[in-house]
Amino acid sequence: MALLEVSGLSMSYDEKLLYHDAEFELQPGEHLGIVGQNGTGKSTLIKLITEQILPISGTIKWQKDTRIGYLDQYAQIDKHLTVREFLATAFTELYQLEAQMGAYYDQYAVDGDDQLLIQAGQIQEQLEQADFYDLDTKVQKVITGLGLTELAERTTSELSGGQRSKIILAKLLLANDDVLLLDEPTNYLDTAHIEWLVGFLQAFTGTTLIVSHDYDFLEQVTNSIVDIAFGKMTKYRGSFQEAMRQKNENRKRQQREFTQQQELIAKTQKFIDKNQAGTKAKQAKSRGRMLDKLTLVEAPEQSLRSYFDFPLYEAPSQEVEDPYAIYDEPFDSAPVPPATTLTVEELCVGYEQALLQPVTFEMVAGQKLALVGFNGAGKSTLIKTILGQLMALNGHASFSDDVVISYFNQDLAWDNEQLTPLDVLRDHFPDLELQAIRRALNNAGINKQNAQKPLALLSGGEQAKVKLALMKLTPSNFLIMDEPTNHLDEASKQALQRALKQFPGNLILVSHEADFYQDWLLDVLDISDLSLNTPTD
Repeated sequence: MALLEVSGLSMSYDEKLLYHDAEFELQPGEHLGIVGQNGTGKSTLIKLITEQILPISGTIKWQKDTRIGYLDQYAQIDKHLTVREFLATAFTELYQLEAQMGAYYDQYAVDGDDQLLIQAGQIQEQLEQADFYDLDTKVQKVITGLGLTELAERTTSELSGGQRSKIILAKLLLANDDVLLLDEPTNYLDTAHIEWLVGFLQAFTGTTLIVSHDYDFLEQVTNSIVDIAFGKMTKYRGSFQEAMRQKNENRKRQQREFTQQQELIAKTQKFIDKNQAGTKAKQAKSRGRMLDKLTLVEAPEQSLRSYFDFPLYEAPSQEVEDPYAIYDEPFDSAPVPPATTLTVEELCVGYEQALLQPVTFEMVAGQKLALVGFNGAGKSTLIKTILGQLMALNGHASFSDDVVISYFNQDLAWDNEQLTPLDVLRDHFPDLELQAIRRALNNAGINKQNAQKPLALLSGGEQAKVKLALMKLTPSNFLIMDEPTNHLDEASKQALQRALKQFPGNLILVSHEADFYQDWLLDVLDISDLSLNTPTD
């Protein structure tokens, strides 16, 4: 019997249809991945099956008494708890049972009622079956596996957004529910911690339903896939790669059948048009009836593709009397050294306390740099300090005078999330024609319907694309990209990668996805060794 049955499911926002009459089942022990392009309704599906929102029509039925654990990035957390205390709340029911057992023993000492001893003994058995007396060991394993060791005694109010997401995930894994619902669980994890999570999920004997754009991760932790595309849900058995092979074969078969049918229709219609009167009129009428009864094969629908490019800002040329006067060699053979565009010297970053040892490096014109390090090491803080958004504790960072920066902030925060993407771009570029704004959004993968939808109703990937559309219209010569791929589907990641490769100016890329940058970014600055918050793995 299925743990979860979804049937006849229809859902839409405004005029955009997400799915119509969709269905699938989740079986006990199944590890199911949910995939699809940005905006197809993957996170909405999680909200539907957790009853946060209601569908237009259809049924979502869980098997009775199924314990469901949901990775809710927006869960309320008591800011006074330490991380270790927060993780212990995964076992609140067990601690309540222990307290009840203690109360029974205390009451027995007063009145000697043997029934109290029996009840206390039953609770004792429950606690032993739940490995209650090994809870501290369980908590420590998850703390170590997800790199939370150095955070364990801090209060949750001190955590960054990424660290907060990690402890919510850690608590979920500890709770040992029947089903784990994970929405983009790897977004804030480093490579080592993703590997630990892979091992955990591979050993997990329960059921999982995972939304992710990290296809390498899905390949390792799923045994079936639901693909959401064009209002439909299609379930495939096997690994992610097997599912995509099957999807591609189905698409090719559909295209072949569509082409053959269209050729038949065209040929038949030509015969009918030619022979409506005359000796073959009866045959023409018969073939007309055949066309009327024909079940049409739909053409395979095409996904909206993203295309990014970042315009280069070129400073106005300046008259120079003799730019080669400093060289002894003739000017036509003298090497012109690339100009320094960024100087970071003994920069100490943090809030009340330093997060990193002093950082020193330089970048020259056209140089591209990957800035890496474990989650919480201080990458985003370093970037914001270099940009002047945070005050340095010591040292300094300076850009050359001709540098024009375009910055992608990983936080999906807006001054007014009720604005539409069209509103946002209009506000930034009031002199730009509406057609150019629409084109920029469309190229970024935001269709006409989503361009007129409030930001609050867009998926994380769609909101990221709005930010990239803004950058597409902003000439610069220095790109700073802080985790730009966190919410993007695979096709959009590839489009972004191509654009960053082709950009002739400077680039600082913060990314935890080594596969995104390893084969083309030769300069890598790993700040893990400089971090004063290095976790113990």
